[in-house]
Amino acid sequence: MKAIKNTGFSFENATNVYHGKVRDVYSFDDKLAMIATDRISAFDVILERAIPYKGQVLNQIASKFLDLTSDIVPNWVEKVVHPNVTIGRRCEAFPVEMVIRGYLAGHAWREYKAGRRTLCGVALPEGLKENDKLPTPIITPTTKAHEGHDEDISREEILAQGLVTEADYVQLEEYTRALYQKGSEYAAGRGLILVDTKYEFGKQGDTIYLIDEVHTPDSSRYFYAEGYEDRQEKGEAQKQLSKEFVRQWLIENGFQGKEGQLQPEMSDEFVTSVTNRYIELYEQIVGEPFQKASYDSIMNEMESAIAGYFN
Repeated sequence: MKAIKNTGFSFENATNVYHGKVRDVYSFDDKLAMIATDRISAFDVILERAIPYKGQVLNQIASKFLDLTSDIVPNWVEKVVHPNVTIGRRCEAFPVEMVIRGYLAGHAWREYKAGRRTLCGVALPEGLKENDKLPTPIITPTTKAHEGHDEDISREEILAQGLVTEADYVQLEEYTRALYQKGSEYAAGRGLILVDTKYEFGKQGDTIYLIDEVHTPDSSRYFYAEGYEDRQEKGEAQKQLSKEFVRQWLIENGFQGKEGQLQPEMSDEFVTSVTNRYIELYEQIVGEPFQKASYDSIMNEMESAIAGYFN
């Protein structure tokens, strides 16, 4: 099964290269070329198998939402030069990710189920069920780990540790709430609920920019709106479009990224099912058929697109 697992390009004018969990980032002074590979991570671990077309899905959804939200906050993008490649400003990233949750799902539910009623310094009410809508969206930041697991952190801890200045953090919170509101309204128009999501921000000079990807299935969780209330009343699982089903599959197969645990083997059938879920989300949220890029010469095409832009 063809997929982009790694890139090993050598650009003569590149100043640095960084291989993240799912993206390969080539630096050119104050610019970046970000390649969305088909790698997939869960529990902060890169899984053995890559997922065909995942990178293209993420890059194209992110491009759409960065464009749609540019009236709220400036973003890093200058040009999408290939279905998998975006070029833009190189910003100094804030060392925290801004997670915002409108519903009690995923990590928040696992913490709540374990008996904890405070998440990142935010108090949660008693009597909630999994996937219940929260009284108001809550911001639950995490540290941004280059290796290992991201960790929950409170607003107070961020300020006390000097990770972000108070003025900048207030602005990040305002941007986060406005972006989530816009994303939620758009999702509702497509028959979806934006359950939770994360945003990353950086600075170039004195300006804060929205960076990385936005409202993609890797950074967000979506439920189908139709039938949501009925499923909640019956205590049934919500029909969702996100990476959560991959996490659940891993949990069911004894893997949560903990020391000593072995990754379960992903069959071709399962990999295909993950590809299909990513494409389903693309078509559901973008409202257009997904056009698969050919893998036949994709490496050469990406390399040429980047080199052409900087030359």
